[in-house]
Formats: sequence, C-alpha cells, structure tokens
Amino acid sequence: MDLTFWVSATLAAIFVGLGKGGLPVMATLAVPSLSLVMSPIAAAGLLLPVYIVSDVFALFAYRRDYNSKVLKIAFVGMTLGVIVGAFTAHMIIEWVITFLIGSMGAIFALRMLLQKQSIPSDERVAIKVSQGVFWTTIAGFTSFISHNGGPPWQIFTLRLNLPKSVFVGTSVIAFSYVNFIKLFPYVWLGQIDYESTYVSLYLMLPASLAVFIGVKAVKVIPEPVFYNFVTWALLLISIKLMFDGIYIGLLVD
Repeated sequence: MDLTFWVSATLAAIFVGLGKGGLPVMATLAVPSLSLVMSPIAAAGLLLPVYIVSDVFALFAYRRDYNSKVLKIAFVGMTLGVIVGAFTAHMIIEWVITFLIGSMGAIFALRMLLQKQSIPSDERVAIKVSQGVFWTTIAGFTSFISHNGGPPWQIFTLRLNLPKSVFVGTSVIAFSYVNFIKLFPYVWLGQIDYESTYVSLYLMLPASLAVFIGVKAVKVIPEPVFYNFVTWALLLISIKLMFDGIYIGLLVD
C-alpha cells in the first residue's frame, strides 16, 4: 500500500463522512475514488465498516428528525434488496445494473427539474407504500452491490417534499440500517477480512470528523437551495453512473 492508496482511501473516507452528514452527493464519490487504486468490489468491502461507524455519529446528529412511515417502508424494502443482492452477487452483471440505475436516476431528476417545483414547498405528498417498497428494494440491492443506493432512494423520497432535516434524518437512519444488515453477507462472501479491517480502522477517524462538517453545512443551506442541490447532484451522479456502465461494458466486451 503506497502513498497513492492512502491519499485515495482518506479522501474516500471524507466523502463517506460528508455524505452521512447530509450531503448525499459526496458519499457517492467514495467507492469511485477508491476504485482508482483497487477493484470496486474490494473498495466496497473496505468502506463498509467506515460507513457503519460514520452512521453512529450521523444517527446522533439526526436522531429526532425522521418520517416513521417512510422508515417502515424502507426497512422492508431494503431488507429484501440486501437478501436478493447476497444470493445473486455471483451472477450479477455489474455494468448493466450501474447503467440502469443511472438511467432511472437521470430521468427522474430531469422530470423534477423540468417541473420547476410545481408542488408548493409546504405541501406534503401522499406516501405510496407499493412505490416505496419497490424503490427501497432497489436501493437496498444497489447499496449491497456498490454502496450506490442513493439514486433509487431519492426517486422515492424527493417527491415526498419532506422538510430538509426530516429528509436527511430519514435517509441517515435508513442507510444506517441497510449498512448494518449488509455487514453479515459481506463477511459471508469474504468481502471483509483482517487486512481490510485494519485499514478501515484508520479511515474511521477522517470519516467521523467529516460527518460533523456535513451536519454544519446542511444547517446553513436554505431548504430550496438544498433540494435543488440534491436534485442536480442526483442528475450528475446518474449521468456518471450511465457512462461508468457503458465504459465497463465496453471493456468487458
């Protein structure tokens, strides 16, 4: 492990912490940045303990801000998604999944932007259980594969028009849950071993500090600006996922 690895790993840990603090675009940069020096699968296994420790600090910060109905749906859907991911990991064509998730996220983000916030900011949208279970199952599945559960999760939750703190807190709790239950199949599949745990211990410090920076940033960002930021971030991330999928697919072919 050379200096390039440690710099990339430290940046990835900081991205994890900022994402857990409430800036979702940052967390999606973690696995790709670490994938510059190791395989994406190994990067996902290395970062999972870092995600879990960051979750503890994020849960403390947002422990009072959540929507219980959304969480109940998320616990069911994400559990199903992780189970499917664990039992199909050996047969998954990763570039296809990456491209499809990117496509869905991009279409949804464009719709949100083109509608120009047709729903008033103080009007709440009814939560549809069937839609919620569908998208959270996909979120659990893609989170298991590559920690990329953000786009399908946001497709479900952005349209609900939740208050900013509730949106962030609900997301934090949901992904804290999914990261915890992912730990067991990750160990079972051999994606976490002694050496990766040793590195993860170091990365927990910058990640934990970054959580509090993210929390502070969310508090000072106005709610309309925050949601515009999240929607544009979803669009850009989704476009990147589409290109990543195409690029990997071409390499495989």
